[in-house]
Order: sequence, then C-alpha cells, then structure tokens
Amino acid sequence: MTHRSVPVARSRRLAPVAVAALLAAFVVPVLAAEPANAATPLRTLAAAKNKFIGFAAATGPLANESAYRTIAQTEFSQITPENAMKWDSTEPSDNQYNFSGADQIVTFAAANNQVVHGHTLVWHSQTPSWVQSLSASAMRTAMNDHIATVVGHFASNPVVQSWDVVNEVFDENGGYRSSFWYNTLGSGFIADAFRAARAADADAKLCINDYNVEGINAKSTAMYNLVNTLKGQGVPIDCVGLQTHLSTQYGFPGDMQQNIARFAALGVTVRITELDIRIPTPRTAAKDATQAQYYTNVVNACLAVSACTGITIWGFTDKYSWVPDTFPSEGAALIYDENYQVKPSYTAVNTALGGSPNNDTTAPSAPSNLAASGTTSTSTTLSWTASTDNVGVTGYDILRAPGTSGGTFAVVGSSTTTSFTNTGLTAATSYRYQVRAKDAAGNTSAVSNTVTVTTSGGTGDTTAPSAPSNLAASGTTASGTSLSWTGSTDNVGVTGYDILRAPGTSGGTFAVVGTSTTTSYADSGLSAATSYRYQVRAKDAAGNVSAVSNTVTVTTLSGGGTGGCSVTATVQTSWGNGYVMDPVTVKNTGTSSITGWTVTFTLPAGHTISGSWNGTVTVSGQNVTVKPVGWNSTVAPGASVAFGFQVSRPNGDTSTASGFACTTP
Repeated sequence: MTHRSVPVARSRRLAPVAVAALLAAFVVPVLAAEPANAATPLRTLAAAKNKFIGFAAATGPLANESAYRTIAQTEFSQITPENAMKWDSTEPSDNQYNFSGADQIVTFAAANNQVVHGHTLVWHSQTPSWVQSLSASAMRTAMNDHIATVVGHFASNPVVQSWDVVNEVFDENGGYRSSFWYNTLGSGFIADAFRAARAADADAKLCINDYNVEGINAKSTAMYNLVNTLKGQGVPIDCVGLQTHLSTQYGFPGDMQQNIARFAALGVTVRITELDIRIPTPRTAAKDATQAQYYTNVVNACLAVSACTGITIWGFTDKYSWVPDTFPSEGAALIYDENYQVKPSYTAVNTALGGSPNNDTTAPSAPSNLAASGTTSTSTTLSWTASTDNVGVTGYDILRAPGTSGGTFAVVGSSTTTSFTNTGLTAATSYRYQVRAKDAAGNTSAVSNTVTVTTSGGTGDTTAPSAPSNLAASGTTASGTSLSWTGSTDNVGVTGYDILRAPGTSGGTFAVVGTSTTTSYADSGLSAATSYRYQVRAKDAAGNVSAVSNTVTVTTLSGGGTGGCSVTATVQTSWGNGYVMDPVTVKNTGTSSITGWTVTFTLPAGHTISGSWNGTVTVSGQNVTVKPVGWNSTVAPGASVAFGFQVSRPNGDTSTASGFACTTP
C-alpha cells in the first residue's frame, strides 16, 4: 500500500527518543516462534489479491505476550486500535490528551510494515460525560477540536492512513440514532465531522462505520442514502465500513456482495471493519464448520468487488474477544482459540484468499447411510449421516449419475447440512446419488454409499388431487386480502395451488392471479371499495388439476380519507433449516396518519419463530400476529416502518411464511 505524504506543518511527531524506545520494544529481527500453523501468512495472500487483512489490537497483550505479537506481525498487514484511539482514551478530560496507547500501536505497525485505521472519532459510546452535557455550540466546538487534535497528531505519519470519522449513527429501522450527538446537533454533525477530519489531514481516507448493515435492509439503505447525499453535497467521505459482527444463529446475509457493490457504485470504497462470527457455546465440529463457511462467505464477498479494500477481524484470538462478555451464551468468534491455535475459521480465511494450508492433510471420513425420500416426478430429497474430520467438515458435494448403472457421477450441488433436495429431474427416470465431505483445507472424503432413485411418471399419474376446501378470506384492506384454505390430498403429492379471481359478486370470468405452495395466499394491488370472487384449485407434479374450491367473495375497504396499510415481506437470507425475513415493510396507504397496525401471516407446518425485532409477535398454532413495539405505531401517509423475524424449519424444507396481510385500527 502506497504511503501518503502530508505537509509537515500539520505534523505532531513523536519525540525521537520515544520512537526509538518503542521500536526497540517491537522490532523482532528473528521471530521467537512460528505461528500455530505453517500456512502462507494471511497478509501475503491478501496482498496478492490487492487487499489488506487486519485485526483489532489490544494494547495489553501487544506489550506483554510474545505469542500475540508473533501472530500479529506475521499474519496481518493492517491494525485497528480496539480502544486506544476512542475519545475516552485520547481525551478523557477537556483538552487533556493522552496518546500513549495509540502511539504504541502505531509504532508496532511501523516496525512491521503495517498500516493503521483510526477508530473512532465521533461515537455515542465511550465518549466522556463532560462532552455529553455540553450546549450545542460548545459540543460542536469540542467535536471539532477533538478531531483536529487526534487526527492532527498522526497527520504526518504515513502509517495512519484512514479513520472511522462517525460510528453507528442509525437505529435498526434506518432512522437516526437518538444519541446525544443527534439530539443536540441534529444530523448535521455528521457532515461537520467529516469536514473537520479533512481539514486535519488532507490525505487520510475518511469512513462512516456501522453494524447490521452487511446485507440489504432498512438500516443499510439508510446508510446508502446518507452516503449518496453527503457525496452530492461535496462532503469528503471516502469509504463505508461494514462492521460484520455476525452470529451463526441468525443466518448469513446472502446479499452481502450486492450490498458492497451498490455502495461502490456511489464512488466510495468499502471495508469490512470489525469481523467476528460468534457461535452458541460450547464449540462443536459442526458449529466450527458453519463458522468457517461464514468466514469464507465474507472473504468471497469482498474479493468479488474490487472497491472492497480489505477485511479487519475484531481481534484474532478468542482469549481476548469481547463477545462472551456481551453475549453470555455465545463466543469462540475468532480464527485462533484461547491458546493461539488455528481454528477451522483460520483455514477457511486462508483458503478463500487463495492459500493451501498445509497443516491439514487429513480427509474427512466418508458420509454414511445415504437415503432418499419424498421423491416426485421432478425432485428427490437426500439425507445422510455426517462425516467427521480432524479439524472440521465445511460441507458436502452431491454427485449424480444417470440410470441404474454406468455413466459418470458429476457434482450437481453442495450442502452445509446433512440433507439436500435435487430438483429439475425428469419424470419416470432413474438416477444414482453419492455424497462426499470436504474440509476448509480442500481435503475431500471417499464417497458415501450409492442410492438409486426413480422419479414418478409424468404421464403415468392420471389421478387429480382432491378439491381444496374451506376457502376463507381475512385481513382485507383497501388494496388487498389474505386467503386460506384446507389442503388437498393426492395419490402422489400436491405440488401447489392456483388462485383464481373474478370481478364483482357475480358474472365475469375466473382467471389465475397467483400460485402458492402453502395453504394461504395474499392478493394485493386491488381497487378500494371493490368486490372480487376467489376460488382455489390444486395441482400435482404430473400436471393433474383438481376441481375448484368453494367460492369466497371479498369487498375491499374504502380508500378515502382514512388510514390503511399494506405489507411487503422480503426473505433476507435462508439456509437449510431456517430463514430471516427482513424487512417486513408496513406502509400507510391512506391519506391520514395511522396510530397502529396489525400484520398477520401464516407459518408452514413445522416452522417456528426463533427471534424477532421491531414488532410484538403473538403466535397461535401456525398463525402469527405482529403489532408495533410503540415507537413505530404511528405512520404518516405514504410513510413506512419495518420489522423482521427469524424462523426455524425442518431440514430440506424450502418454504417460507406467506399470507401477509395488514390492517389498521
């Protein structure tokens, strides 16, 4: 990375004696011990990809533990001070500055050809109370003076190349966080902070940083809109930081790469600033494997977008992780364990960066007990007993060959669980399947036993499903209604339902307006104060269609000068046995404010809510009701609020919640 030059007039250099003393403490001509692996260092691999790989440094172990220092200087090309540059460390009292910890880290970085990312200048947390109680004019002056002094202290040092200028300015719904900064200064403090940082250092890269913005959601969209606005106003913002504190309990943000790309399109760079991936404790091989896959996913998302400059892991050893103190039932979030031994997550990062870790040459055991179930004319579901590995299994390849003998097995899919559903098969056709395991080092197991599957005949099944029954409507608004019915039966299996609609209370022609794989459907885009008739029919894989259900008549509400609402649900991410829907957006479709709303939807059989946010959830069987949490009760005309939830479901089940409907008081 090219070092930048800064006018000497802005410099505050360390005294030569102090620099010499610190360099003597940190320069290690010959490493005392190799890191706890023999793989190519992460920093070497990242540099080959034109990326940095960094860690958050704690000053205590950096000064006192040789094992910590050895890994820090061997594996990483970038350092973020974990606490040493925050306001309570650098200016605990008004105009009383202390740079001892920050200087220690910068000097270590200089001695080991590393760069430093400053963290953080303006944040609602770890800011002394004397700042929080100031008047607006005094607070703005204190902020500008603090930025000028802290950034100015390092402005001529080529090691300190970037800063988190403002940190965590949004709440989970995408509104501005109600912090003392915002409550006293309004949102204008953000632009003011960036301008003050640019005045203090003409060349540093200036970033905005936040958490839960890794995927595309309400919060990341708010950040996107802010960055776009600041760029349009000429505010000197150069990069966006995605903290990426993830948990395997809540799924991986599958649209992370797309999110990075959309920020890049604004003309800023993106960096992963605080990566850790916590797991429910205690550790197991399966949990380690899932964590390793998440680390792989993050690296791959960054590698896929040239504007993503690199990744900083929030620490590197579980010995000093912040996670267990904050999340008591979770931990083991980093790539080294408490004893500085590499974990599968280290191997995953190394491999994703293009390395070939040579400390693991042991292949996993072969999967066993491969079996098929739920075979239709177009699909089958496979399950097997998990493999074991000396480090950890990261996934499975599914291989398929044509016919009952002969032919060649080829990979047709992969899974991180012990099940897989293969779709798109031909009716009345035989296939053979095998499964093999793989680990983060690229070792693959022997194949499992072989299972033969014959799909049902496309024309051999002439039995139509029974007609759906008990069709009913609920949650009707000015623009939509929710339908539910009792499921059909079939000699092979029902694959879905057609929803038919006709205009008025009589006459007209029924036409298909949608399909559903569950026993519910939400029809939207209807006209206010208008009647419609609905029927439902079932279908199977062979193309047989049932008789229609009973008919239900719906009259939408008036769309006049009252409040109404609509709901739109988005699947943010999904995995083998769960998914997250976020945002579920509630919009006021009326012409006056609403002071409350109720969203209802249906969970497929076997699905359960395992977490929710920004809504009060009530579950009755498979029927779910969500109401506001208080602050998001009132919605202006045309405005929206959002909530989200996570669902657990059986392995191999790909269905999601449906039948979303919104009503107002």
